[in-house]
Amino acid sequence: MELICPECKNDVKLARFPNLKHNDMIECGWCGIALMITETGKGQWLAEVVEEGK
Repeated sequence: MELICPECKNDVKLARFPNLKHNDMIECGWCGIALMITETGKGQWLAEVVEEGK
């Protein structure tokens, strides 16, 4: 599964989040922005920005 950060457009390493599910909060390792998982697609997670990065 993969997730593209909606802010910086980089791949978020989902291996850091082994039990990921809908509505979980994660942080992009590239830009530091907080993301909330909104839905899953076919082999891909979708997320929305919750809080601006560091």
